[in-house]
Amino acid sequence: MKIGWRGALGFVLSAALLWFALRDIHFADVARAVAAAHPPLLALAAVVATCTFPTRAMRWRPILATVAPRLPFAPLWHGVAIGFMITNVVPVRAGELARAFVLSRERPDVPFSASFASVGVDRLFDAVVIISMMLLATIDPAFPSGAPVAGYSVLRWAGVLGAVVAVGVAGLGTLAWFPATIERLFELLAGRVAPGIEERGIAFIRNFASGLGVLRHPGRAIEVLLWTILHWSLNAVAFWIGFRAVGIAVPLSAAFFLQGLIAVGSAVPVAPGFFGLFEALGKVGLGIYGTDATLAVTWAIAYHVVTYIPITAIGAWYFGQLGVSLGEMARSASRGEGTG
Repeated sequence: MKIGWRGALGFVLSAALLWFALRDIHFADVARAVAAAHPPLLALAAVVATCTFPTRAMRWRPILATVAPRLPFAPLWHGVAIGFMITNVVPVRAGELARAFVLSRERPDVPFSASFASVGVDRLFDAVVIISMMLLATIDPAFPSGAPVAGYSVLRWAGVLGAVVAVGVAGLGTLAWFPATIERLFELLAGRVAPGIEERGIAFIRNFASGLGVLRHPGRAIEVLLWTILHWSLNAVAFWIGFRAVGIAVPLSAAFFLQGLIAVGSAVPVAPGFFGLFEALGKVGLGIYGTDATLAVTWAIAYHVVTYIPITAIGAWYFGQLGVSLGEMARSASRGEGTG
């Protein structure tokens, strides 16, 4: 798979962020802090963090219920594990594509376009829940009053992010509830600009809209919301256990705030595995709570490594067992369809 200019930019940005994270840090101090860490707690943090991935697979089932009811857990889990492994080792955020492809490959009744749309719904729920949790963390009395991020108050950033999420919800909701109208608009536009893609584009829109079907069913949407809350609550608890492992004494709400900061920052194109970005934002986020920079970077490095390894290894094992290839995935994505 070609890296391209986005992949190259990601490596440059990661290098710059890693430099920022480490520029005033003495490695001897980090090494001493790591040596003083509590290994059982770090191991527990890794276990809890890894448990968040099966919750993603469980959440994916109700999202796809309108496309393929009662999907078994196995293909959903394979897609999630391989997708996050790809995100950790391949540039240009190919993990989302891989996740959708693996599911449509194992389940021909789920078209690639519908599978890919469902990943978009997945991320939409993530954004709503993460930002909500982040806002709740800022009203905890333990949150430093008026703490700035990049020169602006956290509440101002939250307002901007909330507006972005609202636009995304409105766009996907419009496609979910009014697919015929969107198809007609596309047909009119394509007929004037590029008639050759009209039929294929309409088929893609139709399948994509079917992947958004959960938005038309309040009961299923609530189920997805509850899985999302569980997922990000587990993730925050894993952060907090990691804090304790290296001797950082901050409230649990700090973990909810920090995971939001890192999740929002991950929208920036960086190298595979979010190396550099995770360490830099860990330093910034914990710094808001008055945590020493060396200790914050120690947590970021130790936690990142111990949580990176399990899902990457699991995903790589399934990748080999299922005989998936990056070339096959890229060809399928370029056609806009799955194997079914």
